Amino acid sequence: MQNLKDLELLIKSPTPIIIIESREEGRVMSLFDHVASRTRKPLYRWTVTEGLQRLDVNEPANLYESKPVELLTQIKLTSSGGIYLLLDFHPYLDDPIHVRLLKDIAQRYVDVPHTLVLISIELNVPKELERYCARFELSLPDRTQLESIIRREAKAWSTINNNLRIVVEKRVLNQLVESLLGLPLDDVRHLVRGAIRDNNVLTESEVAEVMKAKFDLLNQGGVLSFEYDTAHYADVGGLNKLKEWLILRKTSFTGELRKPGLDAPKGIMLLGVQGCGKSLAAKAVAGAWGVPLLRLDFGSIYNKYHGESEKNLRESLKTAEIMAPCILWVDEIEKGISVADSDGGTSRRILGTLLTWMAEKKEKVFIVATANDIESLPPELIRKGRLDEIFFVDLPDKDTREIIFSIHLKKRELDVEDFDLASLADKSEGFSGSEIEQAVVSALYSAHAKNARLDDSHLLEELAKTRPLSVVMAERIQYLKDWARDRTVMAN
Repeated sequence: MQNLKDLELLIKSPTPIIIIESREEGRVMSLFDHVASRTRKPLYRWTVTEGLQRLDVNEPANLYESKPVELLTQIKLTSSGGIYLLLDFHPYLDDPIHVRLLKDIAQRYVDVPHTLVLISIELNVPKELERYCARFELSLPDRTQLESIIRREAKAWSTINNNLRIVVEKRVLNQLVESLLGLPLDDVRHLVRGAIRDNNVLTESEVAEVMKAKFDLLNQGGVLSFEYDTAHYADVGGLNKLKEWLILRKTSFTGELRKPGLDAPKGIMLLGVQGCGKSLAAKAVAGAWGVPLLRLDFGSIYNKYHGESEKNLRESLKTAEIMAPCILWVDEIEKGISVADSDGGTSRRILGTLLTWMAEKKEKVFIVATANDIESLPPELIRKGRLDEIFFVDLPDKDTREIIFSIHLKKRELDVEDFDLASLADKSEGFSGSEIEQAVVSALYSAHAKNARLDDSHLLEELAKTRPLSVVMAERIQYLKDWARDRTVMAN
């Protein structure tokens, strides 16, 4: 109803051109049917395939006016005002003749009040026409409407399935409603039907599938990726201080705890040695908090055309806001926003766009940025207020190395009781978590080649052959540790 009122006000205002970017063409057409009957204005629809057709009376299409020049010329010569819905007109806005004709019609609005409505998925308005245009956005369904849609779709499914009742817990229903926020009506109906199509029980697994499908609908550009299988804390050895910090803030972020003055957490940066679990920790945050994990790939954002990189970033951040509450994982952030001058200022504009969004965002998007080289990051990004905390992820200590060995042995269906974890941890001093995992993998291959069962000797042999990063790049890693000692919080 609000859409109808807003659109009617816009039609009655002296606005010659209305821009509507929407995939819900049918819904837009239905709204204009109502508006035309209430304002008593003639309503026309034009497509390049069917020409011009009057909708408020039964009138055949005019194929002669299927070409844009002929259409606009005819409208310009028509002496009585009307509403003209021009579908998929965006390719014709590059032609200066079409732009001139649109401008002529707009400038004559006071004498002949034609309203031209350009409807497409995406429209870039030429500067010559901007002053004559107004944009109209269809409102998205709120929580009450979403729950009503779910109940209607469930009732329809039940009717065609011998009145079989759909079983859903209130908690799961709330999660489903939350996952559908930010989507237009048509997409909501489609996803709800998909969720209840196969059986009469709605569970968290269906909600997860809906969330993945929602992301696919939103992320047409492919700059973001949806990390479908997020790790749990059991998959991360050590990082106890980080885990405690996150546990304290979980209920505030997810909305379970609502207390005046207690702001939702904004994000963290994980700095540390390569291979020590920063990426796995980012996944574990999403798994533990029970929210989607989106990964931002700065390599996909950058585009050779001026302004496109910033647009890619803005669209990615908008997608993250629609997916909220969620985790936005920015891996190796220093590679994407270094402030070098060799790229024509693109990285500086990218940084400005990101900082502005971080300062102004209202939605619950928790940033987990990982970095290996803190000195290449601009100070305005890492100051308090942008992010809540900087954690340093150091090489694992002895106890943590035991846990890491245990995790990777169990993952390969081996009995940890058959191994001397304490001895393995002693012999792997200076190894990162990923280097320990690789030692386990290599030892398995070695044991297989010898047709033997994996034991401590194979693992110790692989450890002895490996030169960890802490040895190969000892000076650089020591410098990083010295820098972080008084500037960051130790994650473990």
